[in-house]
Amino acid sequence: MNKQKLAEWIDAHFDEEVGVLQQLLRVPTDTPPGNNAPHAEMVADLVKAYGWTAEKHAVPEQAVHDYGMQSITNLIVRRPYAAGGPTVALNAHGDVVPPGDNWTYPPYGGVVADGFIYGRAAAVSKCDFATYIFAVRALEALGVPLKGGLELHFTYDEEFGGLLGPGWLLEQKLTKPDYVIAAGFSYNIVTAHNACLQLEVTVHGKSGHGAMPETGHDALQAATRILNAIYDQLPELKKIKSKIAGIDSPTMLVGRIDGGTNTNVVPGKVVLKMDRRMIPEEDPVAVEAQVRALIENAVQGVPGITLEIKRLLLSHALRELSGTEKLVASIQQNAETFIGEKIPAQGTPLYADARLYGEHGIPAVLYGAGPRTVPESNAKKADERLNLEDLRKATKVVAATLFDFLAAT
Repeated sequence: MNKQKLAEWIDAHFDEEVGVLQQLLRVPTDTPPGNNAPHAEMVADLVKAYGWTAEKHAVPEQAVHDYGMQSITNLIVRRPYAAGGPTVALNAHGDVVPPGDNWTYPPYGGVVADGFIYGRAAAVSKCDFATYIFAVRALEALGVPLKGGLELHFTYDEEFGGLLGPGWLLEQKLTKPDYVIAAGFSYNIVTAHNACLQLEVTVHGKSGHGAMPETGHDALQAATRILNAIYDQLPELKKIKSKIAGIDSPTMLVGRIDGGTNTNVVPGKVVLKMDRRMIPEEDPVAVEAQVRALIENAVQGVPGITLEIKRLLLSHALRELSGTEKLVASIQQNAETFIGEKIPAQGTPLYADARLYGEHGIPAVLYGAGPRTVPESNAKKADERLNLEDLRKATKVVAATLFDFLAAT
């Protein structure tokens, strides 16, 4: 009966929820450049209308600039209830990749057409700002006794790795919830995801005249050895299999190459940027040591060549922790009620900032508004969109799950 009332409240306020999502989409948060504080200010003003106070936690300007962004203000909205229950946090990120070209709809228009809402971050993950706000509003409108507490974490560093988003809130000891639901898709629950290592490899040689290449030390020729060593490793990586559904094998690639001076000059310097995805069963420390050794061995003994290897990112895997199963069971049961099917709980080869909660021992899953798969939503592509019925369903499921954890029964 109570869960049906939650659903009825969400239906009655759904047009308002869509309007809020339109507001969220219309303030750009392209990252890079990453000037995201204005969006946080807008969200703080928005929730004030509900009688909520959003704590504004601005990351120091120098730390943000050193990180490669312009401004970050993370928000925490705390909703404390009676003693004796858990604290559940809901986390969504507001930073997004730039929209790019070939849009049919304005990327920051929040246009609604044929049952979809269009805009950058409509599916990942400004939609879940709306999902979580209205799920909490529905729960509180129910008027039943609640125990424990809720926290809304609206953060602005996922595209760069999360260290200045959830990572900042956790490291500063501003929060330590008992459970976390982070932005995801409504037709599956993500309980694990891959780790990611990104390295910048600078190959130093010596420039020389193209007519007399023996006067130089060719950095590109040396870099080719590294490329061959990396790509020769791929068949071996394919043999490594994860036991987690939804996750297959580790991957490795070079995503960017810069170097050389001119067509007729021996390249004196080449920079490679590479990405190594690790399945949850792998040890990131051991993998990084292996990759560094692979690169160094590829050019060992090559005259005039030196290397610099800089770590750009080491994102750990999200793994299931004790307590994850409670989140999964509740979400699955409520999804059967409001979506009409049993949704799977599985891993994903992507990585997200939910892992940072896991690193602090907090059970976390990814669940929110969206389709069955990332490609269906055009996420990070032109005409990113969200089916509004998926927003409605996910809001009901999240609200009912919060009821399961916080209702004082």
